[in-house]
Amino acid sequence: MPSAPDSLLSVGEVASRAGITVPALRYYEDRGLVQSQRTSGNQRRYKRTTLRRLAVVAAGQRVGLSLEQIKAALDGLPADRAPNQADWTAISRDWAGLVAERIRELEVLGESLDSCIGCGCLSLGRCSLVNAGDEAAAEGTGSRWARRARRAGGADPGAGVGAHEVQLQGPAEV
Repeated sequence: MPSAPDSLLSVGEVASRAGITVPALRYYEDRGLVQSQRTSGNQRRYKRTTLRRLAVVAAGQRVGLSLEQIKAALDGLPADRAPNQADWTAISRDWAGLVAERIRELEVLGESLDSCIGCGCLSLGRCSLVNAGDEAAAEGTGSRWARRARRAGGADPGAGVGAHEVQLQGPAEV
């Protein structure tokens, strides 16, 4: 039975019509991408305009945008109505710039893959794929796992503590 235009939709109805799972819908709500109202029985109900907002979310994800970037666009829209063609034109214009920037980044990455595959080093000091901008240099020399283990427990990896013990301490802190 079709819903009246001003009726509220259940979680399952919205998820089904938007082609997403119920947990995904709840996640989007937790992230502030959509909003619901609560019934007296504490059940979520969504305005029909939520479906259009979810379509915008899907479009943004399809072009590779983060949920933060999508939320920034949705935050600029009126909450009391569905996004319209003018809203979409403004959003898509902004997103086109973000997509173009991402394409440039991927082209640079694609060009650097040849040298990376050619040498096979994956050196943290030189490799732009594994360590872009030499970010690991700020942590100093040596194993990050060993430094974390020393900070956590005061253990010196070179003084009687086996390598496997240091490794086990490191990931627990990450």
